[in-house]
Amino acid sequence: MQKIAVLTSGGDAPGMNAAIRAVARTGIYYRMEVYGIERGFSGLSSGSPMKKFSLGAVAGIIHRGGTILHTARAPDFKDRALQEKAVRCLRDAGIEGVVVIGGGGSFHGAQALQELGMKTVGIPATIDNDIPGTGSAIGFDTAVNTILDAINRLRDTATSHERIFIVEVMGRESGFIALAAGIAGGAEAIIVPEIKPDLDEICRRLLQGIARKKTHSLIIAAEGAASAYEVGKVVHERTGLETRVTVLGHIQRGGSPSAVDRLLGSRMGAVAVELLRRDCSGVMTALKDGDIVPVPLLNAITGKRKLSRDLYEMSKVLAL
Repeated sequence: MQKIAVLTSGGDAPGMNAAIRAVARTGIYYRMEVYGIERGFSGLSSGSPMKKFSLGAVAGIIHRGGTILHTARAPDFKDRALQEKAVRCLRDAGIEGVVVIGGGGSFHGAQALQELGMKTVGIPATIDNDIPGTGSAIGFDTAVNTILDAINRLRDTATSHERIFIVEVMGRESGFIALAAGIAGGAEAIIVPEIKPDLDEICRRLLQGIARKKTHSLIIAAEGAASAYEVGKVVHERTGLETRVTVLGHIQRGGSPSAVDRLLGSRMGAVAVELLRRDCSGVMTALKDGDIVPVPLLNAITGKRKLSRDLYEMSKVLAL
């Protein structure tokens, strides 16, 4: 394999640049030509020019959040005619293999390229961490630490004013971010989409805390489970306690990636190139038992990663 390309698609995640850097430098090490496709599948299907990477082109990016290749959501890429056009563009440029960095939606596009004869390897990168088959996706650790920093700051204010703070975090239809950040931040309650929230129980626990002279409490709500504003309204109505709401929004996506995400991105990027060299495609790099191994892309797009019920129950015990 002489020419490969790499693209980032869907929502950005800290650590994507580490993966791009690893793909480029590993490919160049093996005397390949490595090209970057800008703006994901949208850029690919529109025939945007690809840029050839040199070693220097990816210098000084491992510490940067976001993606130097830019990214875009491309719902139109579900159209078979666009997929075929994309493959023609790749073949016209002499590209023999593609590395797709992104989440579940991106992997549907990657699988389409594979089915049309373009060798493809996926790298899971999403702060939601909802990709089945891998222990972690690039960006998750950084996002959790960003939320944790915000929680630490909010606790100072919550303590000073003796209030209940409800913090809404990202995650779409998954509660992995909320659960991890909630446990690490010592939240008194965590609301996730996978488990129907019992607001009566939450209010009862808050009042029990007040009875123990607790001066403040923190509730973490995943965006796919409940509106923080609605939760705050219900808590105030049922307890009479003063509440404040913070929606962290896209601040969770940005920032310099953690050491964990830099290392994970680097490892997955290097392994992705190795897989293409070994003619192994139609797979995703996955973290399993500390190793980076290939798993079928189909597993990633047809399965569903399950939230640990045991971890959720543990969070309630620790919040007593």
